[in-house]
Amino acid sequence: MELYEVMRTARTARSFDPRPVPDEVLHRVLDNARFAPSGGNRQGWRVVVVQDQARRTALKDLYMGPWKAYSGKARALAGNPDAEALYDRADRFAERLDQAPVHVLVFVRLDALAIADKDLDRPSIVGGGSIYPFVQNVLLACREEGLGASLTTILCMVEPEVLAMLGAPEGLALAGFIAVGYPPPGFTGKPLKRNPVEDFAFSETFAEPFVVPAS
Repeated sequence: MELYEVMRTARTARSFDPRPVPDEVLHRVLDNARFAPSGGNRQGWRVVVVQDQARRTALKDLYMGPWKAYSGKARALAGNPDAEALYDRADRFAERLDQAPVHVLVFVRLDALAIADKDLDRPSIVGGGSIYPFVQNVLLACREEGLGASLTTILCMVEPEVLAMLGAPEGLALAGFIAVGYPPPGFTGKPLKRNPVEDFAFSETFAEPFVVPAS
């Protein structure tokens, strides 16, 4: 598949076909994702691929508590029908999380992070710069393989429990959880809806939008 098509059609999948994903396909996803940019080439990502049903159910149970707390606040703040429909879909995803055939948990070695904005008076943004390019590569590789995927960071709210469940060594942080599986018929191929470049890109300063001059 052509790269730009992959980027434009890598939609979030919230339901999955029950058939298992072959290990060789998952390995190919990770084998290509590993070429993501990495500060200092430290490659601090660590991945646990969970397919066991009991463990997937246990992860879903951990997910539900923080999800209910988060979605309740988010619904109250949103207050519009479109957002309600989105959160309804997300609720169904959470309730059926263990039905996703594969759970991919992405961790990062804390000693591999260079947090350049840690002293600013705001939450760190660039601290994830050494891990999320890898996460995005996983999502794009899933699309290339005809898989659906859904990234969430809700499980990070219960990180200690996840680390304990998976027997994680010291010095790791949970960066994200990706539900993976074959999507239902008709899911793939539809382009995403996003704001145009002129809505978010500016030329030289924030005073003028970045536009292509008329020829």
